[in-house]
Amino acid sequence: MKVEIGHNVKVHYKGTFSDGTEFDNSRNRGSTLDFEVGSSRMLGGFTQAVIGMTEGETKTIVLGQNDAYGEINRDAFRNVPKADFGEGFVFEVGGMIKGNGPRGPFVARIHEILTDEVILDFNHPLAGKELTFEIELVSIDAEEATQMANWNTKMKKAELLEIARDQGLSVNTRSTKAQIIEALSA
Repeated sequence: MKVEIGHNVKVHYKGTFSDGTEFDNSRNRGSTLDFEVGSSRMLGGFTQAVIGMTEGETKTIVLGQNDAYGEINRDAFRNVPKADFGEGFVFEVGGMIKGNGPRGPFVARIHEILTDEVILDFNHPLAGKELTFEIELVSIDAEEATQMANWNTKMKKAELLEIARDQGLSVNTRSTKAQIIEALSA
């Protein structure tokens, strides 16, 4: 069986930068990456690479920055007073910090240390980088995908919306039930 959109898959992967430095490895964590193919949870290029694979197959892909986490956004750098960190905080360029701001929890990297301020980088840590993934397809579960294909017009709008989103269709909570059914029927 080959992977199709809607299948649930388990993969092992190793992620490296263009210089060969490893940034992530599912085997080192001791567990597979499990996801539904076509869900918005995964990088598009990673999902596309898995489509058509068979169990046991291994594939290597290279994603440019625009296909991965995007370019570095200069507007995502912020100057923050050192006093905001409290006494005893140890500042280290490249260090990751977690905190709560006006918009909720955040993670940032210390980009530069100035006299009274630090410059924080709120970009994704992998932004601006070309990424190589070695992907091994461990297993395919098509049962849920089959269930998703068995939708009907008598289902509630919320159920249809979830199915449509899982299939990667362009619908949202403002879509009417009729619009969702039309998208699923296309």
